[in-house]
Amino acid sequence: MPENIVYKCPKIKLCGLSSAQDIEAANVLKPEFIGFVLWEKSKRNVSKDKAAELKKLLDPQIKAVGVFVDEEIEVVADLLNKNIIDIAQLHGKEDNSYIAELRKKTDKPVIKAFQVKSSEDVAEVESSDADYVLIDSGQGTGKAFDWKILEGVKRDFFLAGGLYPENVAEAVRAVKPYAVDVSSGIETDGKKDRSKMESFVRNVRQTGKDVP
Repeated sequence: MPENIVYKCPKIKLCGLSSAQDIEAANVLKPEFIGFVLWEKSKRNVSKDKAAELKKLLDPQIKAVGVFVDEEIEVVADLLNKNIIDIAQLHGKEDNSYIAELRKKTDKPVIKAFQVKSSEDVAEVESSDADYVLIDSGQGTGKAFDWKILEGVKRDFFLAGGLYPENVAEAVRAVKPYAVDVSSGIETDGKKDRSKMESFVRNVRQTGKDVP
């Protein structure tokens, strides 16, 4: 491998962790991010107290992301300022005004999630004031989408939706995202599967070495 070529490996987010066993696996695999779903309607929902308990078990080098859907700004800011989560991920109708208000209460980073179904949606992604954007095919649908749509996105983004150990290498090569985000793709019968977590992480990192 030529020494003068720098290969960019995408960062990894393992989302929807909900048990001490999940955290234990993450601490070994060392993704850059893990996610706690703090939305009561999700089957992966964890309470604020549970998130705090799990955060204490998490390797401090791994950033904990809290996933919210149209939550009150004060609730999100409180969890960030108490260091229960390090980053807020917004999956609802939160706009730039919401982000501006949140930033008045905390200096922690914000990820805004978008469902990109056509090239027209790309403009909305580009105009977001969030620190990061996440592009998904839908709210936890577990289905991939046409990655060619993303060719117009100029900013760094998290790629989510329909990623599995079997197809993440293809996604990394095709899209070259800033990060890849997975939840249902590393589960068996609705629970995190350590073997699938390991395969996903390994496939991302191996492919990242080969993609300039």
